[in-house]
Amino acid sequence: MRRRSRIVVIALVFVGLLAVVGYLAGGTLVYNRLSIVQAHCEDTDLAPFLANTPASFVSPSAYSENMSAYAMPAYQEVTFPAREDQVTISGWYVPAQDVDETIAPSVILVHGLNDCKRYPYILMPAGMLNKAGFNVLMIDLRNHGDSQVVDGRYAGGVLEYRDVLGAWDWLVNDKHFAPEKVGLFGISLGAATVLIAFGEEPRVAAAWEDSSYADINETITAELSRNNYPILLEGAGVLMGSVISNHNITAKSPLETMSKLNGRPLFITHGAADARLSVKYAYDLEAAAKANGQDVPLWIVDGSDHIRAMFEHTAEYEQKLVTFFKSNIGS
Repeated sequence: MRRRSRIVVIALVFVGLLAVVGYLAGGTLVYNRLSIVQAHCEDTDLAPFLANTPASFVSPSAYSENMSAYAMPAYQEVTFPAREDQVTISGWYVPAQDVDETIAPSVILVHGLNDCKRYPYILMPAGMLNKAGFNVLMIDLRNHGDSQVVDGRYAGGVLEYRDVLGAWDWLVNDKHFAPEKVGLFGISLGAATVLIAFGEEPRVAAAWEDSSYADINETITAELSRNNYPILLEGAGVLMGSVISNHNITAKSPLETMSKLNGRPLFITHGAADARLSVKYAYDLEAAAKANGQDVPLWIVDGSDHIRAMFEHTAEYEQKLVTFFKSNIGS
């Protein structure tokens, strides 16, 4: 009996070890599949935009918007280090049109996952602001576009926010622009990165986020479901991400920034028909801001899918965008 009991115990331990190994292997698979990004704008969806520059760029094929009204011919290619870890970040800087750049307000614009500064969803809002008298700085996040490839992965904003703050440091310390006249703009997962940066640097004056997520853990669950992975692999994916890349993707979250606004202006917009990141996240961010004693403007765009409002409601988007930044950093 004792020998049989020992065999049963050993068998159970072996099965348990196999289960653990399988669970961690599943977490590694999930982390690798969902975190690896296409460097240098090589994602196939971006192929039509690889020749885009601020001076000349095309709209997405679904729209016939004439981009010439938003062209920015006087752009400069710049590089600077990310804050803290010195990763080299690539950007396009465009001085304000018909305004002295030293007194003009400035906005840093940040793309989303697997995109880059060549994306029309970054170039068009940059053009809207630039022609309205703003300096604009469009950046490539690490592992994207022309910025330094560190590990070829996206970290959910918990590392990339340093790239945004490196851009802010460049404008404030190198260009000597007043901090109270520098704002942030982000779309999609770039919006989440902007929100994290907004929370980490209390001197950032204002931020506009278009289609961010809110709570990181809820978003991971949604991503697993969207990609047809078992939800139970969430913990393993986060754990293996920490092991493989030496950072915790859940360490920072846009939702936490809502407790750090301290009266600073934030604009939230999201498409009601967003199939990529649920419109629920916009309501969650607004509710969290209110819970911390601050009302924030919220524009939910009926019928619009992910980050599409700027092309489907161009005039209204431009009016709201320019008015928000002029009111808060333009004086």
